[in-house]
Amino acid sequence: MSLSVWDIGIVIAYVIGILALGFYLSKRSSKNLESYFLGGNKLPWYYLGLSNASGMFDISGTMWTVGILFVYGLKSAWLPWLWPVWNQVFVFVYLAIWMRRSNVMTGAEWITFRFGDGKGAKLSHIIVVIFAVISVLGFIAYFFEGIGKYCTSILPWDLAFEFLGYKISSERSYALIICGLTSLYTVKGGMHSVVATEVMQFVIMTIACVGVGIVGYNLVQAGQVEAVVPEGWNDLWFGWNLDLDWSGTPFPQVNDKIANDGFTLFGALFMLMVLKGIFASIAGPVPSYDMQRILATKTPAEAAKMSFLTVTVLFIPRYFMIIGFTVLSLVYLGPELTAMGDAIDFEKVLPLAINNFLPVGLKGLMLAGFLAAFMGTFAAFVNSAPAYIVNDIYKKYIRPGASDKRLVRLSILSSILLVMVGIFFGFNAGSLNTLILWLSSALYGGYVAANVLKWVWWRFTGHGYFWGMLFGLIASTTKLFFFPEYVDIFVFPIIFLFAMIGCIVGTYLKPLPNREQVKQFYKQTRPWGFWGPIRDEVIREDPSFMPNKDFKRDSFNIVVGIIWQLAQVVIPIYFMLRENTEMLIWSAVLILTSYLLKKYWWDKLEKNT
Repeated sequence: MSLSVWDIGIVIAYVIGILALGFYLSKRSSKNLESYFLGGNKLPWYYLGLSNASGMFDISGTMWTVGILFVYGLKSAWLPWLWPVWNQVFVFVYLAIWMRRSNVMTGAEWITFRFGDGKGAKLSHIIVVIFAVISVLGFIAYFFEGIGKYCTSILPWDLAFEFLGYKISSERSYALIICGLTSLYTVKGGMHSVVATEVMQFVIMTIACVGVGIVGYNLVQAGQVEAVVPEGWNDLWFGWNLDLDWSGTPFPQVNDKIANDGFTLFGALFMLMVLKGIFASIAGPVPSYDMQRILATKTPAEAAKMSFLTVTVLFIPRYFMIIGFTVLSLVYLGPELTAMGDAIDFEKVLPLAINNFLPVGLKGLMLAGFLAAFMGTFAAFVNSAPAYIVNDIYKKYIRPGASDKRLVRLSILSSILLVMVGIFFGFNAGSLNTLILWLSSALYGGYVAANVLKWVWWRFTGHGYFWGMLFGLIASTTKLFFFPEYVDIFVFPIIFLFAMIGCIVGTYLKPLPNREQVKQFYKQTRPWGFWGPIRDEVIREDPSFMPNKDFKRDSFNIVVGIIWQLAQVVIPIYFMLRENTEMLIWSAVLILTSYLLKKYWWDKLEKNT
């Protein structure tokens, strides 16, 4: 890629600025663990919300989204439901409030708050720590591999060298430099540096997104996209089958991509995405940077507002950029893409579009923006995992009376060690690819059932949590090694059922061992669900206690919130395609759902928290 002096200057200025800001704020994080990992619970919720949005603005996810929009058109708006993308709606409607009421530092510490200190609770506590640490190591390795490939495709310099007889490729050199710089300000400044730099990164990324959208809108005229895509590409709605045939277009090989993805039975896929999505969303955030932002807020109400802001600022600018790159690629990159042969590498669509269409200045800003997106996500993971090692292992089991100075120092050393181990995995990503996929699939497969029940069922115990996670782990691993040909989403009901059996069996192995702790959790958190016996005991002991009766209102707000979020995804796509009627309809939907959320959620936050 050819870069002008202006583009290079923008990238260098960004790197220097981000390091300077991180070091400037480092003193604020050195007081104690709460300051280092949670910013002392003094950071404004709107800063944390922008920080959280920046952490979700990753390069790999953007490349994937451009690829599926290219292939599936408007129907690609549904595919992020595989995660599901609307789990954030569940979080801001009620889960952030419940979680913040715990007043803990990590997800593993929350497990102790929920289940107490018995044997089952300790097993559950340990398995969550393992989940968090291994997940972060896997993501560090993934980011290391991804940023190296991205940098070599967009930067013109060859940084390959030889060290002690070992050849370091240009890809590895770029990854070492970027990961090293990010780790430097993250380890030095803790949560204060992470949040401040991520706010700065989000601003840069948003400006770049708008710039790309403007370029795409000006260079691609109405009708040009329609001439190169199959019938139904610009339809949001679908039937049982996908019915999207690229045979008569310049890109007939896209049909192979659709077949390999296994998404031709789109109706069945949609139903399973909704089924999985509901349970995965009720389970709540995994113990990573998203949960850390919630626990870092000042109050439960601010935790909800923070999560709401994350969704509010994330989708419209991001999809304005995504659809901009997609239409530019569809209309103008035909020769480059068809030259790849039968299998188009959709990960190269984004770098190709950046190189071919962005003018001087905006190209540098875009590169700095994607660098910011990577650094923000990487920093968030690096800052979140050491809390589990120091707070949940060292402080809890090894040295409970350790000084704040010692704990902060150990947190810094833990961060450095995790980065080094993650980078080691990244250097061997080729041989560890199967292992990383196994970790991601197995760990998440074992997560959902146990983490749904922990919120809504009074009888659920620490043993049930542990065995549920373990049964889910076994089921997911079996699927990966013995049935790899099946799309994961289609076997999710089986994995979920197997994990649920583990939860039930583990729960009834012994009587409820920690009734007083369960009552304390219920009284402090005030969840809705199947809490009858515990609720009655709490009310008998404290007649002033008011149980949570907001299930119907929360359910209504979740449905409204999912529609509200979908509107933010499709509005920029319809705008870019000049589908003005659909754009106006969805704009009206966005306004209506915003009003309903204001009336039935926002206005009731302070009263209910």
